[in-house]
Amino acid sequence: MTQQTAGKIKVSFSHALGLLGHYIKNRVMTQVKSVWLIIIYLILFQTVILGIRIADASIIAIGIGLVVAGLTFFMEGLFLGLMPLGELVGVKLPQKSTLPVILGFALVLGFLATLAEPAIQVLQAAGRAVKPWEAPLLFLLLTKYSHILVYSVGAGVGIAIAFGMMRFHYNWSLKPFIYILVGLLVAFTIWAFFNQNMHTITGLAWDCGAVTTGPVTVPLILALGIGICRMVGSAESGTMGFGVVTLASLFPVLTVLLLGTFLLGSVPGPMNEADFFNKKNRKAAEALFNNKDKMVHYLFSNASIESQVAYFDGSKEKMVEYLEVLSKNESKKKAIFGDDPDALKRWAISQGTEEQRYSVFGSLDAVKKAVTRYSTSVKKAVNVPDLLARNTIVAVKAIGLLTLPIFLVLFVLLREKLPRSDEILLGLFFTILGMGIFSIGIELGLNKLGNQVGNMLPSSFKTIQLLEEKTNIINFDPDSVESAISPDGKKQDFFYAKIGNDYVPIPYDEKSFDPATKQYQCTPTKGPLFGSEGSFWGIAVVLLFAFIMGYGATLAEPALNALGLTVEEITVGTFKKSLLMQAVAIGVGFGIAMGVAKIVWNIPLLWLLCPPYLLLLFITKLSTEEFVNIGWDSAGVTTGPITVPLVLAMGLAIGSQVGVVEGFGILATASVCPILSVLAVGLRINWKRKAALTEAVQTAKEESLVDGI
Repeated sequence: MTQQTAGKIKVSFSHALGLLGHYIKNRVMTQVKSVWLIIIYLILFQTVILGIRIADASIIAIGIGLVVAGLTFFMEGLFLGLMPLGELVGVKLPQKSTLPVILGFALVLGFLATLAEPAIQVLQAAGRAVKPWEAPLLFLLLTKYSHILVYSVGAGVGIAIAFGMMRFHYNWSLKPFIYILVGLLVAFTIWAFFNQNMHTITGLAWDCGAVTTGPVTVPLILALGIGICRMVGSAESGTMGFGVVTLASLFPVLTVLLLGTFLLGSVPGPMNEADFFNKKNRKAAEALFNNKDKMVHYLFSNASIESQVAYFDGSKEKMVEYLEVLSKNESKKKAIFGDDPDALKRWAISQGTEEQRYSVFGSLDAVKKAVTRYSTSVKKAVNVPDLLARNTIVAVKAIGLLTLPIFLVLFVLLREKLPRSDEILLGLFFTILGMGIFSIGIELGLNKLGNQVGNMLPSSFKTIQLLEEKTNIINFDPDSVESAISPDGKKQDFFYAKIGNDYVPIPYDEKSFDPATKQYQCTPTKGPLFGSEGSFWGIAVVLLFAFIMGYGATLAEPALNALGLTVEEITVGTFKKSLLMQAVAIGVGFGIAMGVAKIVWNIPLLWLLCPPYLLLLFITKLSTEEFVNIGWDSAGVTTGPITVPLVLAMGLAIGSQVGVVEGFGILATASVCPILSVLAVGLRINWKRKAALTEAVQTAKEESLVDGI
């Protein structure tokens, strides 16, 4: 029950709860709509089509729930706090400052906004699948210098926003920027193709351009641009607010490629694994790691036994002696294997050779006891306090660094008070809270799901190992092994294992059996599900999956719906919202399918990016300014906070399964294809406009002639 008294509305507590509940429900459902379609699709594809269960399903479900909750808080905080601040500064700054000050502020804001992007953290975690001997420069950028990589991306975005503000100020066309930037990037990509190290970072560089156009950067730069346009920009074109997203996608690609060129002389060339760890290459190899201990940890965790021996000058005795000393030196063991006191022992049992186990445990009896203790793979529990603390610190730093220059400009330079301070401060708190929760959700949910789907997808056309279901069988009896003969006469040994209540036939591999401890390491396999190994139909299923995923995920993006409404309004209904959404979604679907094909067939990214971008330069020349702005910016809405982590994780996982050097490039192809589709539709609309206008003029002439007679 409400009543009005002295100009104020009094609301009962129950009514207030009802209003608040309805508001929260609408905000949560907005995020659910952007998530549920792609999540359900991925889960159903893996469980129904591939027939592989989702590992850690409960943790992934919690993670997805946290993603929804985090995005809800984050977007609410963005609209309450960050965007009003950006627009306020954008309006006031041109009134009281010169253009150089505006450009300096835009540069700093763009740089810091990139650091606050949730998806940028996915890039920093992407280095685990890259092998340093195959792609030294890429490994260096994703591990030791991951922070410098992020800074270079931020610098690219900052430069882009500064140029965007100059566009608004001087009413410049977007076309010259596209010609120059795309021309430079195509030339750079062609040159990088002929350099072994630069070739491996081109996919990363182009993907960085897609990562930048996220939920922090885009609203902030648009708010700042709108404010500046109101004061100094031309109002002649309704599309002048567009174009900054395009620049913020292209400049980071250039800065990452420039960073790679700068670091090129400090890394060795690609080589085989044993040579990489050999003494003659020791100094160059160690430069890729933070320190020598990190390299030793990587050596034992990821390299073959031959490479491990090569690191110790080809002497097994030196390696065994080193492990014996390491097992007794707690501080050194911690420096190499981390805080877990049992990490070295777990490694020896799960990955170590017979000699390595003896050197760690000291006797055969100790090894047998350890096998019994560590044979059942106990999944590492989630360290909740560490997870909360780590992601909270990241969120506070990112949003704090982003808002600090805005407040400094507002209070010190502009000498303005903070309007609606309670609302804005609440919005900033929601932004920090949402970013922290969202980051945890990515770590627990989206990354795990993307990795799993990416690892399992190749089972449609090749045999893969189900590492999630890997088990150790103790007291294994070789007499239980039987033989089967295939129609082509090939013999295959196998044995039956009781898994749950079922007796499952498992192929026997003599290398997986340790006679000393009577332990058999059992790793189930799956596939190929459609045809023979490497069959076209199996790969076609993967490409179809990728197309549907890209198409469906794009239609679910709230930003695309908003863009469609804006474009329909600007073009006075000639470019319908539904037509734009379909053009973008189809473009993204084809783009993701192309990116997956690049990884599966190991196609150089040069052939998938340079021809489309060169074609785009030609189409851009033919297109009007309004469609150029709309078309090139449409790529920005395809890489939302859900799509980026999933696609990056999935691409890297597919790459590791099929054995390619790197799995980047999907986001890049998913960005170029929608630009092509939208500009093509724009050309058709313009052609129809001209045809209709010509017909109308002709009709008018004929009518005037008739009237004259």
